[in-house]
Amino acid sequence: MTRLDRAVGAVLGSAAGDALGAPYEFGPEGQLTARGEEMRGGGGWDPGEATDDTQMAVLVGESLLERGGLELPDVFARFQQWAAGQPKDIGLQTEDVLTNGEPWDRAAALHFQVNIRAAGNGSLMRAATSAVYFAAAGRERSMDAARRIAALTHGDRAAWEGTAVLHELVRVALDGADPLAALPETLAAVHPDHRERYGRVLAPDWHPGMATEFNGAVWPCLGSAVWALRTTTGFADAVRAAVDLGGDTDTVAAVTGALAGARHGQGAIPEAWTAALHVPLPGFGDRVLDADGLRELAQRLAAAGRPVAGSR
Repeated sequence: MTRLDRAVGAVLGSAAGDALGAPYEFGPEGQLTARGEEMRGGGGWDPGEATDDTQMAVLVGESLLERGGLELPDVFARFQQWAAGQPKDIGLQTEDVLTNGEPWDRAAALHFQVNIRAAGNGSLMRAATSAVYFAAAGRERSMDAARRIAALTHGDRAAWEGTAVLHELVRVALDGADPLAALPETLAAVHPDHRERYGRVLAPDWHPGMATEFNGAVWPCLGSAVWALRTTTGFADAVRAAVDLGGDTDTVAAVTGALAGARHGQGAIPEAWTAALHVPLPGFGDRVLDADGLRELAQRLAAAGRPVAGSR
């Protein structure tokens, strides 16, 4: 398995997890197993249709490629154009930040100042593309990029740190190493104010049933994805386990898919899942990416990645 296989696995796997989990969102535990229906649509989603999770990930990836690096105002402008296109689903917090009329460098901070709570998983869900792009930059720079992109929509540092952890675990997996074994060093790079809480949900003995918040929050979402990776042996089983947790199924499965895809490679993603996979891009005309489009995007991101210091 090559590094490129793993990079494609991370991006394509995240999208596949997103689409698999979408019809089961906000439902109870065990729905996927009980119904036995995969990529058949439901809940307002067509079979294989990816949600806002993957749509935003694509926008991040395309901005990185087209602007030759991380240009935060451009990413934010793309998010705004997408939100104006009336996507089927958009997080309440993300929608407020993108439509409150504030500039890119103030909108999320103002939302957090007013609402106090801003630790949703909305920055975590879209991180597969940026994780692949910045992997070559090393731990510190990749985690820094993750925090900066997360901060565009999430003013709570908890969201920044969770997204940074995901970037690092994907980076380790792309190098062919075990992301689970890298958790202690990764946690040491988390901001001290958030290290203990992430340490709890990423511990080997943690289970999603121990979560104190809904898995729409960044901590249990990331913890559940790592749990799914730890307790299974293949891509499909990890993503199915994530969906069967219930709750925010599309996002937990998208994060799991990014990790499992980076670990097991694109060849481990069931063809029956990728055949129907498609990503509409509201606000950008009639553009729809299929699995081949996502593969090409991932390949370009892996080839073009550069250190944050070299970005604009």
